[in-house]
Amino acid sequence: MSLSTKTITGVLWNFGEQLLRRGVQAFTTILLAFFLAPEAYGLVAMMAVFIAIATSVMDSGFKQALIRLSNATQKDLSTAFWTNLGLGGLAYVVLFVSAPLIADFYKEPQLVLLIRIASIVVLISAFKIVQEAVFSRELNFKIQLKANLPAALVSSVVAIVLAYWDYGVWALVAQMHIFALISVLSFWYYSRWRPSFLFNKQSFLKMYDFGYKLLLSGLLDIVFRNVYVIVIAKTLSSGITGLYYFATQIVSIIDTQLVSAISNVTYPALSKIQSDEKKLKEGYRRIIILVTFIVFPTFTCLAALAGPLFHAFLPERWWQAVPYLQWLCIGGMFYPLHSINLNVLKVKGRSDLFLYLEIVKKALVVFVLLISFRYGIYGILIGQAIVTTLAYIPNSYFTAKLISYPITEQVKDFLPNLILSLLVAGGVYSLTLVLLWSEWLMLLVLLPLGVVAYFLLAYVFKMQALTLCLNLVRQQVLKNR
Repeated sequence: MSLSTKTITGVLWNFGEQLLRRGVQAFTTILLAFFLAPEAYGLVAMMAVFIAIATSVMDSGFKQALIRLSNATQKDLSTAFWTNLGLGGLAYVVLFVSAPLIADFYKEPQLVLLIRIASIVVLISAFKIVQEAVFSRELNFKIQLKANLPAALVSSVVAIVLAYWDYGVWALVAQMHIFALISVLSFWYYSRWRPSFLFNKQSFLKMYDFGYKLLLSGLLDIVFRNVYVIVIAKTLSSGITGLYYFATQIVSIIDTQLVSAISNVTYPALSKIQSDEKKLKEGYRRIIILVTFIVFPTFTCLAALAGPLFHAFLPERWWQAVPYLQWLCIGGMFYPLHSINLNVLKVKGRSDLFLYLEIVKKALVVFVLLISFRYGIYGILIGQAIVTTLAYIPNSYFTAKLISYPITEQVKDFLPNLILSLLVAGGVYSLTLVLLWSEWLMLLVLLPLGVVAYFLLAYVFKMQALTLCLNLVRQQVLKNR
């Protein structure tokens, strides 16, 4: 199997793992919505940004640095392990001490105890960073599925039971902790690697030199990705914050997890051919064609069916989030493209350019947000969609420089997928407006109709993405015989 085919297969395996895990969590989220009010999700959203920052500090780019090392030694792995553990402990202490300040900022006193308990998850997660890096470098995503899926199932069941027993927001906190704990135990069970009591200064500096730039860019990304939650929570209400956060959780099932799958697989796989520009370009080109063939129709159809979906599955108090979800889907389509282009910089070892791009894009976020927040929640949502779309331009600029794959060629490769997705989703949305059916019947008929129409039209127009899909499936069938 060629490396590019192996990479695409890895993306699908990793996306399958992410999708199954997040699918379980999404199903849980829908069930929890029957027991929890939007305000509970609002509280989680308020502290989520700080926990995400602490997690990024705990990692500090060492996971990516380990993946990139051609021959990681026991010294390297052990040094990374103890560094992550130490940084995780430091991050937890900072959050513990800062909890009253965060609660005062949001004017939500109950956040003090919530943050102090919830942020323990950062310390727990530090125990599996090295194992994840080892499995990712080996493109062994089946193991990650085995480790994370049971964690998602058990944590979800516990969260539902606690929510039913009226534990409120604590059900969501328990879900985070139990998932992290079971995931860590599973990774240690499946991994043969164990840390030694070693800390090598040279290994640390080697990984730190690469990782700290990714840490800084990662922190920028986390802060500015969550700046919308911060602004909404500060200027509007916890209820609206909860509705927005709930919509982002649904989008992230596809969005964040597909981005994670692409990064986890393409980075280690294509790092192996980083010196062969022709193969590198062809590998990325095939990935863009195939990924957009999947992600574009998923987001456009999700936006088209958002109304029936919410009305069929959720209590009325959540229906206000329908337009939130639709606007988030517009921007969400481009996140995978961002990830693919940024991975070129990591493969080429240009973490300095990675950081530079993050600064440029975040300046754009600030500029648009300073204008859009004056127009309430819909102004913020529209501004977010505009920023996410425009950010694709600087992201693709250095890809053109490093592997001669400019934005014009990229657009030419994914434009047929985008046009077909918009046509099918537009047809599906039009039917939701004219049909007087129940929401359940609409979903049962229009969802499979949209899928069939999409693949049928792709076959009629002989689209390259469909050919790639069929060839990949054929290779997997022959391999498993």
